Amino acid sequence: MPDSQPRQPDDRADASGASRGASPAGTGPVLCGARLTDGRVVDVRLGGGRIEAVGTADSLTASGPRLDLRGYLLLPAPAEPHAHSDTALTADGAGPGLPGPAPDRPEDIRRRATEAALLQLGHGATALRSHVRIGDVQGLTALEAVLQAGRSLRGLAELTPVAVPRLLTGVAGAGNLAMLRDAVKMGAGAVGGCPDLDPDPAGYAEAVLEVAAEQGCPVDLHTDGADPARLARLAAMAGGLRPGVSLGPCAGLSRLPAQVAGRAADQLAAAGVTVICLPQGGCCGAEGRGSAPVRLLRSAGVRVAAGSGALRDVANPVGRGDPLEAAYLLASQHGLPPEEAYGAVSSVAREVMGLPGVRVEAGFPAELLAVRGEGLPGALSLAYSRIVVHRGRVVARTSAVREYCDSETVVGLGLPRQGRSDHGPSGGP
Repeated sequence: MPDSQPRQPDDRADASGASRGASPAGTGPVLCGARLTDGRVVDVRLGGGRIEAVGTADSLTASGPRLDLRGYLLLPAPAEPHAHSDTALTADGAGPGLPGPAPDRPEDIRRRATEAALLQLGHGATALRSHVRIGDVQGLTALEAVLQAGRSLRGLAELTPVAVPRLLTGVAGAGNLAMLRDAVKMGAGAVGGCPDLDPDPAGYAEAVLEVAAEQGCPVDLHTDGADPARLARLAAMAGGLRPGVSLGPCAGLSRLPAQVAGRAADQLAAAGVTVICLPQGGCCGAEGRGSAPVRLLRSAGVRVAAGSGALRDVANPVGRGDPLEAAYLLASQHGLPPEEAYGAVSSVAREVMGLPGVRVEAGFPAELLAVRGEGLPGALSLAYSRIVVHRGRVVARTSAVREYCDSETVVGLGLPRQGRSDHGPSGGP
């Protein structure tokens, strides 16, 4: 098992929004001997939460600490565009509809949301967008708990909730519509939900889009995508909204005839809608298993990001919340080149979430992930050893050791009696 040790949250944002824990310019660490995806081996100096300089190996001086990254591949950090913090880690009996203690106590939600975010930070995700249920019996309790978790994580990771009401139409939904507006005022960074579960899906989507237009916030909706007519209406309604609309996981498109799915993809592309697919499986129990037809969507011009979805809840009891696993599945099952697969969980995910882009170049935010290995294909094989940088600070380290048994059989195979590696078996966990 890996030993993951996130740093404790010892900083807060100052009045300018900058983290007090970010190293001042000229005093930040130097990442030494890291390999980039283009094959170069470089030193990277950090400061003020950004990349100050990139030079050839052993070329940069610094007054701060030096971190030896020889043998590591240095990448822009991934981001998680589709988490479920309020239900995370409930698969063992504390979740909705399962035996065990009530899951809706605020302190329980806050604790699990914090733990889930730290698990995902250990995998490399320095920013997370989490869908959080509002309305019904618990009102805004879960949202406030996740907001509290986000505040406690400041300096380690960014956690942004999406307010998700169950119903929005008819008498039952009237109160939830007002609550959705209150959720944005409380700090929800986006509005969303699942129109497919409302008696009037079009009315639900229209209500969410109206609130988003009023409040100037993004929209992130759940839909299976198996009904092309419903998807076409969603695309038509979303077409004019800014700053943008995301749909996910749209796994139902894979069950449609290719020609029908292609027309739906064209409509989504024309509307500027982003699809956030979930290669590791569905979420919320509303969608079927499987994933969206990524190559079909991309060929139509749809921007496609990838998320992890459920993290060990009733929808996916073994969900890992690992963006590298999502990228691995995009490469292995959907045939994307490793660079494009990783882009879906990093650059595209960050763009969808409204975050600044990251490159390993001077001037860009110091949001980085170092993974043991020499190339991206190896990184996507789910190697455990990772070093995570957020706002110019190392905030999490995960390492693994492999040992061969001391036996004559191993020696007979020409292997050392005891070997150590930062990879799991065959380069995986």
